[in-house]
Amino acid sequence: MDNFEALIRLLLEEDGYWTLGSVKVNLSKFYKKELSKPSMPRPELDIVAYKQSKNELLVMEVKSYLDSYGVRVKDFENLNQEITNGVYKTLTCPKYRETVERVLLSDLRKKGFADNKTTIRWGLAAGNIYSKDEIDLRRIFDGQNWQLWGPNEIAQKARNLASLGYENDPFIIMIKILERNEKASTK
Repeated sequence: MDNFEALIRLLLEEDGYWTLGSVKVNLSKFYKKELSKPSMPRPELDIVAYKQSKNELLVMEVKSYLDSYGVRVKDFENLNQEITNGVYKTLTCPKYRETVERVLLSDLRKKGFADNKTTIRWGLAAGNIYSKDEIDLRRIFDGQNWQLWGPNEIAQKARNLASLGYENDPFIIMIKILERNEKASTK
């Protein structure tokens, strides 16, 4: 797991989720053949978060893209891809996403982490979104009932960490230092 994923997990936990990182989904050979990818490795989900009050799993794709153009809307223009290609295949290929959901829920039920009423919602946490694309990207995500955490949401959620009591966590320590420094410089 990379540091950006660790930050998003912390923010989800502060929002009341229990989280798992780098969750491998055990697709059988049967499912892989059905997806026309018989030799594909097991899918790995960046973050699976569970909110008990909603009995909902939130599966988050996490991309920092801090030193790039960022997430682009063109990667989400075709949400009905037949073949599992691209960086966002769980979001852009319905058959792949539905298969991953089915197997993930089955695996989590066997472990006692989910029940027959548990639902799944998909999301993306992006440290950078191509500026001209953000409105259209949000429209796509809203239309699919997916969550999109862009740089502004992530920054605000991170700022909220400054109000926590002392925690020996590098993200919380850094945001407390930044927030205090910002307040001191505006006096």
